[in-house]
Amino acid sequence: MMDTVVTGALIVLGISMALILYRLVIGPATVDRVLALDTLATNFIAFVVVLSIRLQTELFLEAVLVLAVLAFVGTVAISKYLMRGRIIE
Repeated sequence: MMDTVVTGALIVLGISMALILYRLVIGPATVDRVLALDTLATNFIAFVVVLSIRLQTELFLEAVLVLAVLAFVGTVAISKYLMRGRIIE
């Protein structure tokens, strides 16, 4: 039963990531692309966590934490650049 749920979650996350990638490429504005990139990072983190559950390992969880911090810092930096034209004041 658990394998079926985890497999279904991986499929749904994969489809979601494909749709987000479409928005990232086609996005009409830069803000849409930044939001799609942040959402893609979040979905990738969820995908790796579910994959870790599927493989029954804790090996990927530290990498997920680092990726989450990098995604947050990247989103903040890109947002500051779009608002003010520079990142560090």
